[in-house]
Amino acid sequence: MSLKNDIEMVKEELNSEEKFFEKAVITEKFVKKYKNKMIVALVVIVVLVVGNIAYDINKQNQVTAANEALSVLSKDSQNSEALLTLKSISPDLYDVWVYSNAIAKKDFITIKEMKNSSAFLVGDLASYEFAQNTKDAKALNTYASKQDAIYKDLALVQSAIILMGESKIKEAHEILQKVPVQSSFAKIASALLHYGVK
Repeated sequence: MSLKNDIEMVKEELNSEEKFFEKAVITEKFVKKYKNKMIVALVVIVVLVVGNIAYDINKQNQVTAANEALSVLSKDSQNSEALLTLKSISPDLYDVWVYSNAIAKKDFITIKEMKNSSAFLVGDLASYEFAQNTKDAKALNTYASKQDAIYKDLALVQSAIILMGESKIKEAHEILQKVPVQSSFAKIASALLHYGVK
């Protein structure tokens, strides 16, 4: 019995070693067959990781440089070097800076130029501000007709008030009816419709 058990144990060991060597041979064939593709994939992964790290570092450096330029401009708004740096690093932030200075100085020429800003918020605010300050009902209506206008309802109310001042009551009422019921300006529009000049 003991000999029989020993023989069975040896057979099992040989079978397991045979399976191990079989798997090793299969793995070796797989590695030889796909070696180049695996190396390329590894190189691509390394390049992507390094590229991503470099991109993040570059982005952080840009943010830091833009913040430094903005800090210099807040102390000396006439610093042309800081202004050029800000414009080259972050055109949108540059537009915000120029717009905020134009508003502070009531520089309507610059505000008019900012209507075409690539920064959506600056372009929208400049369009509204220019139309509102020129008291141009048509420009306010044009602004309010834009789908994503921030001050759409306010522009409609202001346009209607300007038209009422010009005794164009019917046009003013048509514009006031465009103010949605959900708007925070709905009560003002309603009051102007009912109690305004008829």
